[in-house]
Amino acid sequence: MVIILGIVLLIAGLLTGIHALWVVGIVLAVAGAALAVLGTSGRRIGGRAHWY
Repeated sequence: MVIILGIVLLIAGLLTGIHALWVVGIVLAVAGAALAVLGTSGRRIGGRAHWY
């Protein structure tokens, strides 16, 4: 979900020319990808075994 939101904000920032949306989109997409990778490796993140 976080990855999808990041991609949507990234595209919206590119289309509208708003740099802040572009930056937030990149940050959310990278953070979502990192959480997905850590979650699939079986590591608990922040006390939670799964992130939805």
